[in-house]
Amino acid sequence: MRPLAEQLLILIRRQPPTFGRALVFCAACLAIGVLVRLALIGAESGLGMSITYVPAFIAATVYGGRRWGWATLAAATLLGVIWPSAFARAGPLIALQTMYLVSGVITVWVSGELRAALIGLDETRRQEAEIRRALDEAEARLKLAQEAGGVGVWDWNLDTGEAHWSSAVHRNLGLDDGEPPNVETMLRVTHPEDRPRLLEMGRQARDGRFEPVEYRVVGSDGAVRWLLSRGEVVEANGARRAIGVNIDVTERRRAEAELRESELRFRTLADSVPILMWVSRSDGRREFVNQTYVDFLGDGYEAALSFDWRQRLHPDDYDRILEDQVTGEASRQPFVLEARYRRADGEWRWVKSISRPRIGPEGQFRGFVGVGYDVTDARQAQADLEHINDLMAERVESALADRDRAESALRRAQRLEAVGQLTGGVAHDFNNLLTVVIGALDLVQRRPDDAARRDRMIESALAAARRGERLTQQLLAFARRQPLKPQTVLVDDLIRDAEPLLQHAVGGGVGLSVALGASGAVCRLDTSQFDAALMNLVVNARDAVTQGGAIRVETATVELREGQAEGAAGGAYVCVAVHDTGVGMDESTLARIFEPFFTTKEVGKGTGLGLSQVYGFARQSGGSATVESAPQQGTTVRLYLPLSHEPLETEAEVAKTPPFEGERALKILLVEDDADVAALARAMLMDLGHAVRHVPAYDTAVELLGSDAELDLLITDLVMPGGRTGADVARLATEVRPNLPIIVCSGYAGEALQAADALPWPLLRKPYSASNLSEVITQVLTSSASLRGT
Repeated sequence: MRPLAEQLLILIRRQPPTFGRALVFCAACLAIGVLVRLALIGAESGLGMSITYVPAFIAATVYGGRRWGWATLAAATLLGVIWPSAFARAGPLIALQTMYLVSGVITVWVSGELRAALIGLDETRRQEAEIRRALDEAEARLKLAQEAGGVGVWDWNLDTGEAHWSSAVHRNLGLDDGEPPNVETMLRVTHPEDRPRLLEMGRQARDGRFEPVEYRVVGSDGAVRWLLSRGEVVEANGARRAIGVNIDVTERRRAEAELRESELRFRTLADSVPILMWVSRSDGRREFVNQTYVDFLGDGYEAALSFDWRQRLHPDDYDRILEDQVTGEASRQPFVLEARYRRADGEWRWVKSISRPRIGPEGQFRGFVGVGYDVTDARQAQADLEHINDLMAERVESALADRDRAESALRRAQRLEAVGQLTGGVAHDFNNLLTVVIGALDLVQRRPDDAARRDRMIESALAAARRGERLTQQLLAFARRQPLKPQTVLVDDLIRDAEPLLQHAVGGGVGLSVALGASGAVCRLDTSQFDAALMNLVVNARDAVTQGGAIRVETATVELREGQAEGAAGGAYVCVAVHDTGVGMDESTLARIFEPFFTTKEVGKGTGLGLSQVYGFARQSGGSATVESAPQQGTTVRLYLPLSHEPLETEAEVAKTPPFEGERALKILLVEDDADVAALARAMLMDLGHAVRHVPAYDTAVELLGSDAELDLLITDLVMPGGRTGADVARLATEVRPNLPIIVCSGYAGEALQAADALPWPLLRKPYSASNLSEVITQVLTSSASLRGT
């Protein structure tokens, strides 16, 4: 059964009850008192003032506080005044009421104090419970920490020998919790070699001192662990007790052993390498050096730790090294030194040292660690190598000179070989042409009266001569010596106009298709050279395919990268591609495809200049040409012609000058050093009805131009003997006869022909016919008349 205080505490509220609850509780208590009186003494005396209301006062006060006790007292007093009992009427009413009120007041006051005491008691009990719970939790945490950290607590009474071990002590010793905590139990599991130390610890404890001791214990499984015992001797209640802890330090012992082993390995390794190694403190003093370091100094390990290197530094390096070392150490950054030091045997050696800062676990500077390499041999080797390099440079220079001479000789030989090949090819073709010309003229000479035969032979001779003209143009185009007559044209229109001629050249046995994809693309090129190049490509393709094969001509605008096509700069181009399904070519043939006079056709069926002309035309036009082919895979030749942004030239701009209506017999000065050409040109001019005076050289032309001779036209060859050119003759003529029309003639003239394009006079190219000559004369006279009219 609960004590009365605890039962009363059930009624007590820490916070005052609500008004309604308190009112109901107090009324109930008062009603119980009234009912008790009514039951015991009847209705007549049941409502008067009576001691039976005291419990109600106590309960109301304890439950709701003094104010509800006062309220209950007041209510009971009011009832006694309204309905006084028979007892009260029999005696002095005032005295009875006064005693009743005093007793009620005392009761309520004492009950209030009781309530306060009970509340204080409850608060104290609750605080004690909190403290006990906190202590229990702290003890549990301490025990858990001890268990987790392997810390066992022991208590040994030195007078009685009684001991108490925590469960952690048992676990550290490898014992069950039921094992008795005494010295015999501990010695049983202690390593035999460490038992004397434990016994010594016990003797020290009895003498009042306790030194920490580390010892080993051997578990039932044979595992060895290290324990640390430490404590102190205290006196309490007249008894001496040794209190301490037992800690498992196996991991620390292992770490220390591994550290010692690591240090031993490091020292063994450091002593075995042939380089100087050291570790210094923040004050500059060394705390470790290796054996190589000691051997270099030759003064022993301890002396090496405090040795002053300035004693061994070469005088020539002294100031420099001291300055660099002070700067490097002050910077606390890696630094390198290289100087000569005197070794223990007295020899000067070059040592290169590298020092790096040591940083502690908290980022603090702890000194430097450094290594030193003996680089004497390396420096000597470098000096020897430099000497060898100098010798090699001289020999390489001599070898390069020899190579240059050999390459020059090789190039000369290659040029001679190329000239020989070119000469042989030209000689072969021109011999064939000359055979036709000479043979035809010979037959005409033998039978001049046979008109039909004469006309036929003359036509054969003219055809052979024109073939020779085309051959020279191809040679000049390949050598890029033939000046072009560029025009801005639509490439697709040129191919479209040439398609019928290409169809005739291909014939009926081979299919030819044209796919034009460069609509509106304008190029600046020589149209006749382009037509010849396209015809050469189509004819070559025709010869490569078999009956039923196919040839396709395509155009497209492309963007070339730098170096994508040999000789072509990066930019926009029109690509003219000719594909065929022929036999194709191997790599060795492809490597020579653009060589002059190289051909894979049978003898007599090709000159070997077709693709050379194509390549020369493409390069002269600012583009390039490429070939892709493989055996039995066909061939694709691509011409890359640069796009032009110039406007198209109209037909009126490129049309020939109309004939000179006022053409008449002219007095012409002909300057030509070649007698045969001069005779032919004179005959042509005379056939045209003109009078001709011929001079062979510059000097005679100068005399005639300076004379009073009447002249209407000057025709001069461009290349002349004696270092003078036809341009010089023409310039002199413009000075002495400003209104004299001039025509300049030339065949192959090398660089001079290129310069002729910049001359202000018309250029008549050799070979030419009488009609060509007449046309040029008409043009120059028309132009001269127009100028005079203005």
